[in-house]
Amino acid sequence: MIGFGQAGGKVLDKFLEYDERTGSGIVRAAVAVNTAKADLMGLEHVDEDNRVLIGQSRVKGHGVGADNELGAEIAEEDVGEIQGAIDNIPVHEVDAFLLISALGGGTGSGGAPVLAKHLKRIYTEPVYGLGILPGKDEGGIYTLNAARSFQTFVHEVDNLLVFDNDAWRKAGESVAGGYDEINEEIATRFGILFGAGEIDGSDDVAESVVDSSEIINTLAGGGISTVGYASETVQQQDSGGLLSRFRGEDDMAGEDSASTTNRITSLVRKAALGRLTLPCEIDGSERALLVVAGPANYLNRKGIERGRKWLEEQTGSMEVRGGDYPVGDSDKVASVVLLSGVTNVPRIKELQGKAIEAQDNIEEIREESDENLKELVEDDQDELESLF
Repeated sequence: MIGFGQAGGKVLDKFLEYDERTGSGIVRAAVAVNTAKADLMGLEHVDEDNRVLIGQSRVKGHGVGADNELGAEIAEEDVGEIQGAIDNIPVHEVDAFLLISALGGGTGSGGAPVLAKHLKRIYTEPVYGLGILPGKDEGGIYTLNAARSFQTFVHEVDNLLVFDNDAWRKAGESVAGGYDEINEEIATRFGILFGAGEIDGSDDVAESVVDSSEIINTLAGGGISTVGYASETVQQQDSGGLLSRFRGEDDMAGEDSASTTNRITSLVRKAALGRLTLPCEIDGSERALLVVAGPANYLNRKGIERGRKWLEEQTGSMEVRGGDYPVGDSDKVASVVLLSGVTNVPRIKELQGKAIEAQDNIEEIREESDENLKELVEDDQDELESLF
């Protein structure tokens, strides 16, 4: 994982914290890249050796001030420094690269597409993007940055996974609290998705194994992806307890099987029809992947098969993969649905429209400003002698 820019670094930090907390082992290696020294210093979980400050000769460690053209130029010039940090990573142990960046700022918005292009030239492993869209209220410059970065980034990566801040911000929430909650959402959803198939050392083995090849095949073909998530708290069963002895094992197993199947089916529907990382219409999705995670005794093949068939009906896709991911010490059953190659996305169309409007406004304001300055300065020019 490579966190590019301020938000990219913070999300990467959250992924590492999630990894430590859950023991999921999804982050094989982590690199944070930024033009602002203070942002890099504020990271808590990224090794100092893997924090790369770029653009020192241009911006002296103070960031690019939401100028994503400058962010792209600096990334082009200093891509060798980023490559130096990546050279220390055992790439033969890595399934894919994930570049994480907010699309509305300057450093990551401009630099992440440049780095994606560079990595794809050098490595055979897939290069994915995790792009974070700004909220609608963040201003015209961020909207314009996001639209331009999105348009470029989606063509430079093997697939662009999108998270829309606007769909997740709560009214009246503090900025810091809001972003921390959003970053936790990102880490939880993508953590379960990328964690599927990783061996955690427990005795639990998946009935229907989902591993990195299923994720890679679902994301193959490019385009945009969104992720849905739903979970339910469960009580861990005490096998051999008094209640099970009274009921008898067969009776207990039958009851569990039906309720387990129904729970999984319900969670799949909630995940797909609830709040997606990028809101969209799910019909017309090219490919989908279902991962159901939780304690092994709350997972079964029948529920996953039913969920997978329902997803096929709803998306119209013939490529719907699915499986389970046993997490021994969890008190939740969670369903994660990855929808890849989505095309019916009103938010992207709206973003592009607003960006074109913002671009026209900026040009008009510049022209008007030049004329006003001319009027202000040149009215009395004939009566005053120039200094030079």
